[in-house]
Amino acid sequence: MKNKVIRITGAATAAFGVFMAFGWSFFDLMIHCRDRSRPANKKWFELSHIKINHPRNKFEKEYEEGKAWCRRQNMQDCYIRSRDGLLLHGFYLPAAKAERYVLLCHGYKGSGFGDFAYTAKFLHENGCRLLFIDQRCGGQSEGKYITFGAKEQWDVQQWAYYIAKRNKEKLPVYLYGESMGAASVLMASGHKLPKEVKGLIADCGFRSMKGQLQDIAAGWFHLNRVDLLLLRVDLFCRLLGGFRMKDADTTNAMKTNKRPVLFFHGGKDSYVRPENTRYNYALCRASKELVIIPEARHRCSPYVEPELYRRRLLEFFAKYDH
Repeated sequence: MKNKVIRITGAATAAFGVFMAFGWSFFDLMIHCRDRSRPANKKWFELSHIKINHPRNKFEKEYEEGKAWCRRQNMQDCYIRSRDGLLLHGFYLPAAKAERYVLLCHGYKGSGFGDFAYTAKFLHENGCRLLFIDQRCGGQSEGKYITFGAKEQWDVQQWAYYIAKRNKEKLPVYLYGESMGAASVLMASGHKLPKEVKGLIADCGFRSMKGQLQDIAAGWFHLNRVDLLLLRVDLFCRLLGGFRMKDADTTNAMKTNKRPVLFFHGGKDSYVRPENTRYNYALCRASKELVIIPEARHRCSPYVEPELYRRRLLEFFAKYDH
């Protein structure tokens, strides 16, 4: 009898270990940052899913020229301490005859000089002081976990107040995000922000961490029934990351935000589906504008329709600067 109990207990323990292991693998891949001293071998993952949506695909020249321009600028290092104690870094680029500040919030595993490489020069030439922030776990910022906006939204809020304290002229401030950065900016709009924040720009943002992981599981790994998988991922988020998946959701913010929002999305985006932006736009109760670029993939709208994209940015600034 004793041996039977031991066998049953061992089998149950092994089954539970296998059950949790798949959840850990997905958590480790999507949320847990790699040791930066050892480059991760993710070639299969990048080649099959990320590369086709990257601006380098068809727009490498413009993308690399934008990054090179960013590197040539005399930027100032900036730092804040997050609510949970992380040292977060940003690059600040002043502008002569400035008319506004723009906080640039990059996307998932991205960088300010990459995500905004093509648009940054245009913004700077049109009177924008730029603050490129390194999201937690990216660039020179500390962190072990990417939280899909659950904690990044509070980081955005703190960076907005960082600008406000240095904004002696009381110039208008805009929060501009791409992909996960867009979702973070939208979530931050549900919290108290400096009065100088006049509007938000959200390009190809998702609506929730849960929804985005469901889309990734289905579209990239062909896993259609993922409720149990996400339950395990959420458990690891709570135990290790100190956040809940439901904390990364734009819904409440879009229902309470009162600042104007300019939404962009590419119609052929297979990384973050355009339905995410349509959902956020529909929920948003503030003044809002929606621009869908039919032929654009993820983060590629500024490259596919540069004149339209830039014109809508300038019109948005002109409308809400004062």
